[in-house]
Amino acid sequence: MDENFRDSIGTINEEGKRAWIFPKKPSGRFYEYRKWVSYALLLFLFASPFIKVNGHQFLMFNVLERRFNIFGLPFWPQDFHLFVISMISGVIFVALFTVAFGRIFCGWMCPQTIFMEMVFRRIEYWIDGDRGAQIRLDRQAWNGEKIRKRVLKWSVFFVISFIIANVFLAYLIGSDRLIRYITDGPLQHISTLVSLLIFTAVFYFVFAWFREQVCIIACPYGRMQGVLLDNKSVVVAYDHKRGEGESGRKKFRKNEDREALGHGDCIDCFQCVNVCPTGIDIRNGTQLECVNCTACIDECDAIMEKVNLPKGLIRYASEDNIEKKAKFTFTPRLKGYTAVLTILIGVLVGMLFLRNDLEANILRLPGQLYERKAGNIISNVYTYKLVNKTTKDVADVSFELLSHPGTISLVTHEHFTVLAEELAEGTLFIEINNAALNGDKDKLRIGVYSGGQLIETTTAAFLAPRSYK
Repeated sequence: MDENFRDSIGTINEEGKRAWIFPKKPSGRFYEYRKWVSYALLLFLFASPFIKVNGHQFLMFNVLERRFNIFGLPFWPQDFHLFVISMISGVIFVALFTVAFGRIFCGWMCPQTIFMEMVFRRIEYWIDGDRGAQIRLDRQAWNGEKIRKRVLKWSVFFVISFIIANVFLAYLIGSDRLIRYITDGPLQHISTLVSLLIFTAVFYFVFAWFREQVCIIACPYGRMQGVLLDNKSVVVAYDHKRGEGESGRKKFRKNEDREALGHGDCIDCFQCVNVCPTGIDIRNGTQLECVNCTACIDECDAIMEKVNLPKGLIRYASEDNIEKKAKFTFTPRLKGYTAVLTILIGVLVGMLFLRNDLEANILRLPGQLYERKAGNIISNVYTYKLVNKTTKDVADVSFELLSHPGTISLVTHEHFTVLAEELAEGTLFIEINNAALNGDKDKLRIGVYSGGQLIETTTAAFLAPRSYK
């Protein structure tokens, strides 16, 4: 068997140049399933920035202002630990499904695959035609037909890239602000327009030229599968025992007794190669480039049906299933990943329930020591920050000492309002009689009240003279 495929990726030819992929238009039951899954995910992607839950955007990742909304729940920089736990949970979730089912995420749910195969590639089939027509168009001279098709395709690609860029911008800055920018006109927000055009250019470059190279070269997930997969992982696999037989694969001939000649069921039609979006031969086994898109399964099943041979020559199967007919089992490795994922999700859910709508931080002013006042009173100065994570104003806010007898005085008003989804900050003084202190550095517990009702508690360190322990 020619082993050269292990030394080079499928999109590079013998001269080391880009081998352009012209995949055949797929069809079949798995392709139909993938279309419905893709349409649902595309609808979710385009709708999420414009859906509001309790006044919050359903999904928003405003990195510049460090404000995030996940499933309608607002997250601030103070909630970064929750964001980290959710990201780790996501990684473990993907690892779990990779160990069990290979790159099923890549083939069915990855935005790159969905946009490439279900949007841009389908437009290409509509304008340029199927595989044979695309190859002929690529080889022919630049005549009127080729120029017309190329300009039409590139224009449509650019428009779709521009729409995708707008949607991603809605995730970054918020849909309300995006709509306001559009209403104001692009010349009123030149910097945003430039950013939008840069995003558009990136998407256009990826889907018009770089294409499957993203999955093969740029995405680290393909490398991860070499570590995560084992003989028990269910992947898109070629049944080499059935396909090769004792005498290997052979072209189909009508009324030939292939079994008597020792040939396998593979008729060497190369349709599984022609339909592959990354240009590999699945018959060589699991490879880095394979994204488990199932196009080869559908194509092989169609060929098997035409030559009256059983379907499933290429199917979802593990190496152990092909070699030993072993069924899928929940291995100790899968149990370990599941246990870790369950613990992380439990911790995340618990923290979400314990998370308050208003978060308070009170810190001593840097570089300031205590101040001694008349009547044996010790005073410390602090800065406070209150983050309102809700869509409603928190009115009549005040502070009160819970752990020690003493007073809290604000530099401005004693009572104030924290606006919805805003940060309130200021300066306050805490005064305590030194007789009530336990040492030179006490830990204070401070209550935050709204209209006389306790809504949050926080702590702060209080400095006092060492001689008053």
